[in-house]
Amino acid sequence: MKKLLFFLSAVCFAALSCTKEKTDYEGAIDSETPGHIAFKEATAIHSGGYYISIEALNGTFYKGYNEIRVKITNSSTSVKVDVAGVTFLPITTDADGGTNSCPHRYDLAYKPDSNYFSGYSVFTSESGADGTWALDIGFTVANQTYTATLPIVVQEQTNQNLNMTAFTGKDDERYIIALVSPQRPKVAENELIAGIYRLNTLTPSRFSYTEVSGYTLMLDPRMPEPSMGNHSSPNNVDLTQQDDGLYRGVVNYTMTGNWTLNFIMLNEDGRILKGTEVPTDFTPGVEGVKSELYIDILF
Repeated sequence: MKKLLFFLSAVCFAALSCTKEKTDYEGAIDSETPGHIAFKEATAIHSGGYYISIEALNGTFYKGYNEIRVKITNSSTSVKVDVAGVTFLPITTDADGGTNSCPHRYDLAYKPDSNYFSGYSVFTSESGADGTWALDIGFTVANQTYTATLPIVVQEQTNQNLNMTAFTGKDDERYIIALVSPQRPKVAENELIAGIYRLNTLTPSRFSYTEVSGYTLMLDPRMPEPSMGNHSSPNNVDLTQQDDGLYRGVVNYTMTGNWTLNFIMLNEDGRILKGTEVPTDFTPGVEGVKSELYIDILF
């Protein structure tokens, strides 16, 4: 009973502290959280007598997780063709000419009901003076293989609910965690979806990432601002891997504002690879301590 009263007191204090005069969260949401709801053509090319169209949400490639759809038709007739398979490789070239890639699905999955090939790419940087991006597409029609390269622009991800982080684990492996959903959270229990990827150590490692299997992402969401007192919320659920390879859990946002998703990442054997427990004390006026593995969001 004492714990319940303490939690309710913390929530009430935070609710009174979180005023629109202090931070216009609703204004920030409206201006910084685009609605990613429709797939549109982001880039296209005519090659080998075929029209290759690549679609993304809002017709835009963003830093972080992007669902990708590839459609291939006859250039002359715009009729769909019988494509045996599509490969997809994003490549970034830095200012010195060095090349690299990012987490992605190389062999795209065909969706017969909608006639497109589906995949994803986790772009690790925006296009700019420090580097450019291109997509290498390969496909087979009538036992003949075709290839095409499409330059693209990767934009900054202004929706902080889709942030990502890259880090080295205690196993000395390089990892990336990218948030996939929710794009526009609600003051409620939200399904939290993320991808976890490991850079392969085999040659050529810079082009190869693996979706890690059997890991657990322990979750402790907090409002770290001093006025929020480091309070958390009940009914959160750690993220575990599902059949589609992504990790799913539940995050309960009790109010709008700045939240930190504190994580502890465990491998399939239960070994902690990254992350630390955060203090549970209610600390009004003091900024909350974050895990060594975290992602900040705003809604």
